[in-house]
Amino acid sequence: MRAPGVEEEGRAADEPDRGAARTALGRRLRERHRLRTGLLTLVSVVLLGIVPTVFGVQTWHRDPAFDTLDELDVPGWAAVEPVDDVSGSRWCFLDCRLRERTVTSQRSPEETARAYEGALSAGGWQSWKPNLCPEQPAKGSYTCWRRDELTLDLWVREPTCVPPPVDGEPAVVPTPDPATAAAECTGSLVSVKIRNAIDDERTRPQPSTDPSLTGEDPYPTVSEDPLGEVTPSPS
Repeated sequence: MRAPGVEEEGRAADEPDRGAARTALGRRLRERHRLRTGLLTLVSVVLLGIVPTVFGVQTWHRDPAFDTLDELDVPGWAAVEPVDDVSGSRWCFLDCRLRERTVTSQRSPEETARAYEGALSAGGWQSWKPNLCPEQPAKGSYTCWRRDELTLDLWVREPTCVPPPVDGEPAVVPTPDPATAAAECTGSLVSVKIRNAIDDERTRPQPSTDPSLTGEDPYPTVSEDPLGEVTPSPS
């Protein structure tokens, strides 16, 4: 059994050790708390940065004009296997942007054209009949439309029904049996082109002659002097 004086001296010697242990434990707890807070902050920053970036990149590559086509109330049989293509620059650097969509319809060109024209009218597009619609003679139904700052060309025609090439060689179009041709080659093909109205030449004043016939539009003949007769100077 320790003497009272010895026991008090032992307690006094143990107090600094306990204080140092508590200080070290508190320091470790504070470091863990800071580390946990830092990790949570880092994860939040990463998520807040990556998610908008991903959606931003998708929006950047996804042209809004295709969204307007997706919103059209077109029957499912008239929009099979859509294929989208974009060319040109968003800022009209060298070439302005051209959006193209090609789809297959399971029904006749006449019924398909009616379905698309009705959907365009219901979607706010207005029928537009410029001189060069189409720019070149085209079989089937070719119509032009306008909505806000966009122009749209709709071409519905019969499918080509040409077999794909084999081993890189050009496909040889067989002579179909008239009795089975209608059953094998049905439906129709739909092409949609969307341009900015400001870039569509058909929205501008057209020349008085057809450039395809003359090569270029000749200068108009001036019938009379726009300045009038010269006023004689006083003598």
